[in-house]
Order: sequence, then C-alpha cells, then structure tokens
Amino acid sequence: MIRSMTAYAQRSLQTDRGQLTWELRSVNQRYLDLHLRLPEEFRVLEPQVRDALKQTLNRGKVEASLRFQPDPGAESAHLTLDTQLAQRLGHLVRDLAAQTGSHAAEPDLVNLLGWPGLVTHERLDFEREHVAAVELLGEALLALVAAREQEGAAIAAMIEERLAGIEQQVAEVRAHLPEIRAGLDQRLRERLAALEQPVDPGRIEQEVVLALQKLDVDEELDRLGVHVAEIRRVLGLDEPVGRRLDFLMQELNREANTLGSKAAVVETGQAAVELKVLIEQMREQIQNVE
Repeated sequence: MIRSMTAYAQRSLQTDRGQLTWELRSVNQRYLDLHLRLPEEFRVLEPQVRDALKQTLNRGKVEASLRFQPDPGAESAHLTLDTQLAQRLGHLVRDLAAQTGSHAAEPDLVNLLGWPGLVTHERLDFEREHVAAVELLGEALLALVAAREQEGAAIAAMIEERLAGIEQQVAEVRAHLPEIRAGLDQRLRERLAALEQPVDPGRIEQEVVLALQKLDVDEELDRLGVHVAEIRRVLGLDEPVGRRLDFLMQELNREANTLGSKAAVVETGQAAVELKVLIEQMREQIQNVE
C-alpha cells in the first residue's frame, strides 16, 4: 500500500503533573526533513524522538511539536518559602517603619512574595513524563501513518483510473493500426506515382516499407503496456515507492512524446495528447507519494 507524504495527527495524554500533546504534520519533500519543537524540560528526548521518526518515516518534511501544559495545583504543591529570608524581611520592614515614624508597620505580603529567592520552585524530576511522552509519540506516529495510508489509498485509486485510461487509448490506437497503415500505404504510392520521372516498382515498395517503419507505433504501444503493468506491480509493494513511480512517469511521458512525433493521422495525435494529460495528472499526485 502506498502512503501519501501529506498528513496530520494529534494525540494528548493527561498526567499527574499536566497534559502532554503531540502534533505531527508532514508534507511532500524529496527526502526526510525533520523539525522538532520540544519544551525545555523535554529537550533531552530529542535524539530519541528523531530516531523514532526516522524508523517510521522515509520521506517528507515532518514537523513534530510537543506541548506540556502543567497542572496549576500540581505546580503549587512544589513551591517553598525561605522562612529565614521572610523573617529578615519582616524585621527590616518594621525597623523601617520605626525609623520613619510610619504607622504601616505590617509588611505588604503580596508584594513581598515577589522578592527574589523568597519563594522557590522545587526542580521536578520529569522522568515519568519523559516515558509518557515517548509512548504518546508512538501513538501519534501510528495515527500519522494511518492518515498517510488513507490518503495513499485515494491516490492509488486515482492512478488506477488513469492507467485504465492509458490502456483504453492504447487499445483504440491498435484498433486503428490496420486502417492507418493502409491509408499511409495508399498516400505514399499516390505521391510516388505522381512523380514526373518513372520510378521502379521495386523502389516504390522499398520507399513504402521504409516510410511505414518510421511511422510504426507498435513498439511504443508495447512499451506503454509494459510500463502500465510495472506501475500496477509497484503500487502493490510494501515499501516506499514514490521515487520509482516518478521514474515510471518519465518513461510513460517519453513514449507518449514518441507516439506524438509519429502521429501521421488524427487518431494517433489525439491519443498522444490524451496520454500526456493522463500522465501529468498522475505525476502531480505521485509527488505526494512517500
């Protein structure tokens, strides 16, 4: 099953200390291009996150963003007061009031809370949150791959429809080949017969054969059929096939151009144009295939 490189996934988890949320976005890119955004407490996970992404994805520009929303209740439980500093500040406030004769002997406690070092936040151990974040990343990656496969299935259906269109064009040209060859033979003979100088009948046959060989499209039609069969085979591979499909689009386009250059009748020219339209429609979508 082919995968698209365009997808989005999000997974969240509530822990004792807050909420973890992974957001993964990917778009088409020639190679794997990773962009990570992690909170400061989770920076240590960056190598592990990169490894997980590389093991799961092969191509695409991928943005992986982790958010951690702390629980206010859990955060306040780890605030501590420097009691010795608080006592010294209280004495200083009362001494200042006595020296100035001010009646505001009681300190403004709210303002004092902002005094540097009076209230400290205990540095937490985020080991459990780190483990939870890695596990949650695995879930988000599974969701991203599922989204890529779903989009890939839609692309595969579109490609199959265009391949059927190519086969129809090839079949129509083949059906007209006897008529095309007979018409070309007749026109060549008439032109040679109209020459002022008499032409040897054997020479006429040679010229007709050579002209028909130059305009013969059997090989192009055969190769178009071979490429269509190869594309169907590649679509069934369980591996990244975007680059291989892109190469096959180039081969299809080459045969369509050759067919157009040999177009001696309207039917062949129209078929070549229609083939190029179908190939271009596939090529645009294959740019998103991993």
